[in-house]
Amino acid sequence: MIIYNVTTNIHESVHDQWMIWMQHKHIPEILATGLFSSARLVRVLVEEEMGGVTYSVQYETESKETLQRYYQEHAPSFREEGARLFGDKMLAFRTELELIGDYKY
Repeated sequence: MIIYNVTTNIHESVHDQWMIWMQHKHIPEILATGLFSSARLVRVLVEEEMGGVTYSVQYETESKETLQRYYQEHAPSFREEGARLFGDKMLAFRTELELIGDYKY
């Protein structure tokens, strides 16, 4: 399993608008591509020197090939929409993770 992790720092002035957009539009639209099986939105519990609030969204997909399809077919338009709506009040970086083991107690 591959986890596509998007970490975003969002400025307080657009935080509420961003959160509504993420939960009710952006994440559902990404899941609707059919390329991810689930998504998890979490808050990063650190205070950034630059301010803002930091979140991570973790999208799960079955393979690196499926993630590449997302990059080619969908990522540009999703990234453009975020930039258009939030501009420099949103800073994001992306990480690809490979699940090695899943342990629960």
